[in-house]
Amino acid sequence: MKPPAFDYIVASDCDTAVAALARAGADAKILAGGQSLMPMLNFRLLRPSILVDINRIPGLGFIEEMPDSVRIGALTRHFQLETSPLIGKHFPVLSYAVAHVGHLAIRNRGTIGGSLSHADPAAELPMMALLLGATLSIASAAGSRTVAARDFFLDTMTVDLDGTELLTEIVLQKLPPQTGWGFEEIVRRQGDFALAAVAATLTLSGNEIVQARIALTGVGPTPLRAAEAESLLVGHAFDESRRRRAIEAVREAISPETDLHASADLRRHLAGVLTGRALAAAWRRGRGG
Repeated sequence: MKPPAFDYIVASDCDTAVAALARAGADAKILAGGQSLMPMLNFRLLRPSILVDINRIPGLGFIEEMPDSVRIGALTRHFQLETSPLIGKHFPVLSYAVAHVGHLAIRNRGTIGGSLSHADPAAELPMMALLLGATLSIASAAGSRTVAARDFFLDTMTVDLDGTELLTEIVLQKLPPQTGWGFEEIVRRQGDFALAAVAATLTLSGNEIVQARIALTGVGPTPLRAAEAESLLVGHAFDESRRRRAIEAVREAISPETDLHASADLRRHLAGVLTGRALAAAWRRGRGG
């Protein structure tokens, strides 16, 4: 398999990249890690007139601590996230989730900006951006803007980016003290996309949940937050009754589709099972377990 013919430009900075995107409009594609783009080109699912290679732009691959947040450059590789002491300290759920992305060769090349922009409906990183309330910085020839992760993912592989824009940075607010986390997914083989995955954080005050976050992927066209299930947990201790109610709320909130890999009923069942496991782990870790 060979890709269709295209022009190629290596951008030396963000201004060069967005200028090239502006000239080409919807006919351009950005090349970062290429772990999703190149297979799609080889299958001729995409036919861009030009590839804009951003790999040599300095300053786009970084992890930087701020007083209340952590900044992550869009060219930061998955393996950097997985092994970063800073990410491990403030967002252990992210470190753990990234280790489930593909295989090591993919994690060495794939980027967080590419994963979020591609927005595969079964990918881990879009779910993590939603769980952690990420703010995304976007550049274009017309200027820059920011968008919350909850508004960024629009549909299957469709995000709030037009063909002339470039995702440059992700900002995550640090989790409060006494926050536990859990991450669970089901795959057919190691490295496959998830049939269903759930991530959760619970922030505790004493024996009471004061903040709950539950995010899912693989069960719809975009990652999603289970708002109803979250609200059922806040103000209470985590017990069997709360676990069952949260599971039921998650199953009622999702509308998975049947495909070659799993039926809608199976995905809904798995989402509930994984929610119960992720919440139990978050509760245990929040209490120091």
